[in-house]
Formats: sequence, structure tokens, C-alpha cells
Amino acid sequence: MSRLRLTIALLSCLWLLTVAQASLAAPKQLILRVDDIGMTHATNQGLQDLADLGIPFAASVMFTTPWYQEGVEILKQNPQISVGVHLTLNAEWRHYRWGPIAGRTEVSSLINETGYFYPSTAEFLAQNVNLDEVRLELEAQIKRALATGLNIAYVDYHMRTALATPELTQVVTELAEKYQLRMSMRMGEAVMTMFDVPVAEKQERFFKHLENGLESDKVNVLVIHAARNQPEMQALIDLNNPVMNTDDLEPLVAQHRATELHMLLSEEAKQWFESNEVRLINYHQVANPFAK
Repeated sequence: MSRLRLTIALLSCLWLLTVAQASLAAPKQLILRVDDIGMTHATNQGLQDLADLGIPFAASVMFTTPWYQEGVEILKQNPQISVGVHLTLNAEWRHYRWGPIAGRTEVSSLINETGYFYPSTAEFLAQNVNLDEVRLELEAQIKRALATGLNIAYVDYHMRTALATPELTQVVTELAEKYQLRMSMRMGEAVMTMFDVPVAEKQERFFKHLENGLESDKVNVLVIHAARNQPEMQALIDLNNPVMNTDDLEPLVAQHRATELHMLLSEEAKQWFESNEVRLINYHQVANPFAK
């Protein structure tokens, strides 16, 4: 064999080896974390639509909200979904509020004069909040979650208020350790949220993230807020985040959440989820640092 032919043969072998190695590369791990389950019936309908896909993902339930029991029923029928407690210290909607489940007199430093949680993290932090009362309320939410019989995998944090200070973070960490629950976003994951991405940009940003934004050496978490575009969602005005309303306070939350739902239900998303580039997992598949 001539030197030229030998060189061509070697290059061909190297190319085939490179292709083979690329095809055997481990897919990037992705958790779709769907927040605010139980907030409304429309939110639970979105959960049901995603559950019907049969894919693994994570669902964060607000156990302080009126519709959480319907969410629990859906989740009991879908073991491919890992369940988390969406630890809640805020109620951010005008005319649609909730408060503590530990009892208003027991946690009076956490509520305003009407008996509901404060709309924003800033308002919450501006109060003389009693950390023992924070602990009491968050533990009540965890206990309610466990009492449903669901296999609770993790905790996370509505509006991240429960992690807003080192002292609050310590309370959450101690509770997570006590109940042997993972702490979402505190275990080295690579996290992105679609929450404040403009409606018109959500789908493009989502697929670009799948293509270029996932990290190969970490568990990737993509935070989703999904709901059907129903009248109850269309009426919600966000007192905390102006991106959820127009300048004249026309609510946009239904558009945001319906767009994220349809994005995940799309044929393009299905192709990604079935590809060798992404492996969908849930939090039960992530090592629990507090497990005994």
C-alpha cells in the first residue's frame, strides 16, 4: 500500500472513530421543573397535559393554595413525576391571595393586616419577621405534603423568598435535612427559568437553550410555569413582577403560562425529548445529600 493510501486509510479510521465517539456521548441530563402546581385549576390542567406525555419531570406544589388537592390527585396517578414542596411565603396576586397554614396567630409576623402573605420578597423582608415562625410555617407545609402520601423528593422556593437571607436559608436547610429532602437549585445544578422571558421570545429561547445551553457535566434544571389559558388565569394581576402585566395593568400571566405549556407539548419538543442529546430525569434520580 502506498504512503498516500495508507494516510487516507488512517484518516478514514480516525474520522469513523470520532463519529462513533460522538454518537456514544452521554446525553445531557435535564429536569423540567414545573412550578406553582395547585395554584389554580388551570395550573393543574397544565400539569395533567404534561403528565399525559408520560415523560419524567418535577412538579413543585404550593400546599398553601386552594387547588393543591386536585394537583395531588393528578400526581398520585403519575409516578414518573417527582414531587416537591414549593415553600411559600408570598401571595403576589391582586384579589387572589393565600396565607399561612400553621395558623395566623401562630405566625403573625409573616402576614399583613388582612391575614395574607405579603406580595413581594422586599415587603416580606421589610417586616420584623420571626425566624421561629418561618420555621413553623415551612414545616407545616412540608408536613401537609407528606400527609398526602405522595413520595416527596425535594423542596424549592416560591419567588426564592425562603432563600432571601442566610438566616432563612439555614432554616430551609435544617428542615430539608430533618425530612431528608433534596434542595432544588442548591445541589450544583445548572438552572435556567423561562418565567420572565417575554412571551414572543419563549419558544425560540427554549429551543436555543436545549441546543446550546445545557451543560454536560451537571444536572440541568429548566424552571417552567405552565397553565391552560383559562379565565381564572386571565384575571390575575401580579403585584410583584411587572413583566406579568402591561403598563396599564392588563394581565399577561395567562399568555406566559399557556405559551410555556404549548412549547412543551409541541412536536419539536417531543423530538428533542426523544433524541439522544437530552435525557429527561426527575429529582428521584438525583443523589440526595440528606439521605440516611
